[in-house]
Amino acid sequence: MPMPPAATSPACRLIIDKKFVRTCAIRAVRLALEAAVIPALLLYAALATVGQVWGLVSVLVWSGLIVAVRLRSQSTVPRTLLLAVLMLVGRTSLSLALSSIYVYLLQPIAGSLLMAVIFLGSAAIGKPITKHLCRDFIALPQMLFHDKRAHRMFTQVCVLWGMSRLLDVGMNLGFLHLGARDALLSRGVFSTTLTVLTVAVCIAWGWSRLRRMPNFTIAFA
Repeated sequence: MPMPPAATSPACRLIIDKKFVRTCAIRAVRLALEAAVIPALLLYAALATVGQVWGLVSVLVWSGLIVAVRLRSQSTVPRTLLLAVLMLVGRTSLSLALSSIYVYLLQPIAGSLLMAVIFLGSAAIGKPITKHLCRDFIALPQMLFHDKRAHRMFTQVCVLWGMSRLLDVGMNLGFLHLGARDALLSRGVFSTTLTVLTVAVCIAWGWSRLRRMPNFTIAFA
């Protein structure tokens, strides 16, 4: 009696919307410039000329200007931008109240450390947070969330991001020891560059792992 053919996993196809990816990339770059790079450069220039108080005031003015321009050109302010601006205003206001530029500089370092703990911790317990975060950006086939190889990929990306945040903490603390101006340059330019590079590495790594999975193809629309 002939044996039935072995069951095979159903083929799965991931469709990536190129327009959506391009829009997300533009928004991310704009957010980084508006909420990190430009405020840091404003404060850096002020420390070299008029002092930290006016530098912190210029950051507050810039924050208000961002929201005003977005409200004028759009009906609402994007939630990610609003959250970033609120965090920026919060730490700037606290720095002004305490007359300490170091409060402004230490808060992002603490944020990077917390992020490292969350990502590395979730990878260590076998529940990588990247698996859930991906759903906020792209519709992934359900089979990916039950495949061991995909789970391993999500865990590896989680570790990559967590290690990047630890590197960010170490880099910024090192520059902070050199002085406030060096720390601002690190936070505004080097940290942003590190983040962009880490995103690229994580995407490339995840892409390479997915392409090796059998019965799984990636297409662009």
